[in-house]
Amino acid sequence: MKAILVLFTLVLPALSGIACPVCERQQPNVLRGISHGTGPASDWDYIIIWTMVVIVVFTLYFSIKMLVKPGEKTGSHIKRIILNLEDGTEK
Repeated sequence: MKAILVLFTLVLPALSGIACPVCERQQPNVLRGISHGTGPASDWDYIIIWTMVVIVVFTLYFSIKMLVKPGEKTGSHIKRIILNLEDGTEK
């Protein structure tokens, strides 16, 4: 019973993302089968979407880069206030 409940919990949300046949006919070829409703109203919609995709990818790249390899090497950086223990050693 638990396995069936888990299966329904995982499968049902995925099915709602698949476009129905009526919506599929209204979409342009690029978006066919992906989303419900009408397609983009004009070419400006594509420009706006791709601009946002570029901004998000750019931000994600630099966020991961700064998390993996931050560039602060000096001992007087503000993060050292938190990382240094009272006796002067690092955590």
